[in-house]
Parts: sequence; C-alpha cells; structure tokens
Amino acid sequence: MGFDAYGIAIIPIIVGLIQVVKKFGLPSKLAPLVSLLLGMIAGFIYLSPDNPKKAILYGLVAGLSSVGLYSGGKNTITRK
Repeated sequence: MGFDAYGIAIIPIIVGLIQVVKKFGLPSKLAPLVSLLLGMIAGFIYLSPDNPKKAILYGLVAGLSSVGLYSGGKNTITRK
C-alpha cells in the first residue's frame, strides 16, 4: 500500500486514540511511547503488512508524527 494519502490519515487517528486512552488514566508522559506502539501496530497491520522493514519505518513515522501533531497543536493553543 505505501505511505500515501490514506496512510497519512492514520496519524490523526493515533492522536485521537491517545486522547481516549489518556481519559482512561494513561499518564501524559507515557503518551509518546503508546503513540509509537500504535504507530508500529498500524504499520504492521494496515500500512505495509507484507514487508516488515517498511512496516517498521512507516510505523515509526506515523507514531512520531502523531506525537508532533499533538505537541504542536497543544503548544499553539496553550498560552503561557
């Protein structure tokens, strides 16, 4: 499949899932780790199930991108 427009859609989905898990008691400092885990799961199941090397790369990209998307949005909205 590859990391195309449909693969990019997994990033906000991961952000949303992290928010749901945090509502159930996940400490905020564990959110990036869980985001990477969800990205890796998405890589192996959805993005590239037939190629483990690509699945790892796509999973890392999705997980790290979701952490950056959340952090950037939070820092833009939150005033100090």
